[in-house]
Amino acid sequence: MEDLEFEMSFWGDCTNTFGEDQKHYIYGNLMGLTGSYFSYDAGNKRILDIGGGPTSMLLKTFNLKEGKVCDPINYPQWTKDRYAIKNITVQVVGGEDIKESGWDEVWIYNVMQHSVSPETIIANAKKSAKVLRIFEWIDIPAHEGHPHMLTQENLEKWIGQKGQVTELTGENGCYGKAFYGAFTL
Repeated sequence: MEDLEFEMSFWGDCTNTFGEDQKHYIYGNLMGLTGSYFSYDAGNKRILDIGGGPTSMLLKTFNLKEGKVCDPINYPQWTKDRYAIKNITVQVVGGEDIKESGWDEVWIYNVMQHSVSPETIIANAKKSAKVLRIFEWIDIPAHEGHPHMLTQENLEKWIGQKGQVTELTGENGCYGKAFYGAFTL
């Protein structure tokens, strides 16, 4: 799949993730996560991260009861070992194909432009947990590695609730229009 090859090329050997890691703090704050500036309190919850890649925001939590990262790319073993230390399992599967339930929260951030079917990912997320926390870039035309242009209208239709939108102007490398929120399902 061409889009996955683009994403694999972006991450390379997964050793330099700083650019994405620093963006996570903007995403997390907008998604309503709390804690300190460099880590988030998971509140002793079970959290499913759809599309977390080699450097999930779950790695930046404390008080995580259990975590799981589902991503269609099979990243290097050392990234999986890093997750295991934090009680986070990894499943190599796209968000369109997950079959999960019983999680306290699902986190989705900067994922769905890269996916096969954003609508299906949201539907699966809604079956997986009581709370959906989301951050997605919107109104960016489809291009290489990003086959979908996400919109506020579609995200709200798929979630079934109103979200929030902001324009980010460079903080921690974040530029553009974003949709975000924490939704009780």
